[in-house]
Order: sequence, then structure tokens, then C-alpha cells
Amino acid sequence: MDWSLFAIFLVACGAAASTGAMFTPDEWYRQLDKPSWTPPDWVFPVTWTTLYLLMALAAARATLFGAEAFHALALWTVQIVLNAIWSPIFFGAKRIRSGLIGVGALWLAVFATMVALWRVDWLSGALFVPYIVWVSIAFALNLAVLRRNEDVHARHA
Repeated sequence: MDWSLFAIFLVACGAAASTGAMFTPDEWYRQLDKPSWTPPDWVFPVTWTTLYLLMALAAARATLFGAEAFHALALWTVQIVLNAIWSPIFFGAKRIRSGLIGVGALWLAVFATMVALWRVDWLSGALFVPYIVWVSIAFALNLAVLRRNEDVHARHA
């Protein structure tokens, strides 16, 4: 594997992570009614760090397959952009419904990327499995927060 390519993909992940660092849960989020199964705050940075490492590794491995990986890597680019915009939408703009749309689009992009990677290299695709699981949890959590906070949504439409 070309470690310089791994580093490039990791920088892209770092750029996406930076939006999560800029737009963090604040008092508005803490006051929202959330389900009992909401992960504690410390779980998010640990999980995202792990996922970003796996994403970069999956993309770097896929590059070993040359042109065969073109579509998978194009989808990888789409998912990292969608990944980067969720925190500014949800935490920055406080748009719960728009956040749900964003995480839904992210889920579709992650799933498509996982399938495309799997077709190129089964290990690259498998490295995306924890990511799709986590984004599924994020979607369910965003939906639960929307349903439990309709009054907040009305003020932040």
C-alpha cells in the first residue's frame, strides 16, 4: 500500500473531522429531548477517529486496483463531503430536519461506497461496515431527536 495516499485520504478525513470539531454539541443540543440509547458524548470522538482511519485505509487500499477503483473512489469523495456538512447543519444551524436529510444522504453515499469498494476489494468494502453501522445509528438518533423535539424544530425550521 502507498502510505502517501493513505496520508492524503487521512487529510481529507481530517478536513471532515474539523467541521465536527468546529460545530460541537452545545447547550441547545444538551437541552433537546434525546432517547435513552443516545451514546455518551465521549463515544463520538473515539468512534469517529476509528472510522476516519478505516475510511482512509479503505480508500488507500482501493487505489491499488487502479482504474477499476475509479467509481468507488469517486463515491468515497461524495461521502466525505456529505460527512463534512452534517455537523454545520445540525449543530451549527440547529436544523434538525435538514440534519436528517443530510445524514440520510450520507447513509446512501456510505452504502454505495461500501458496495463499490467491496466489488474492487473485499477488505476495502469490509472496512466500511463499521461506518455504515454508525451512520445508521446516527440516522436513527437524528430521527428520534426530530420526533421528540417538534417544538424545537418549529423554531429552527
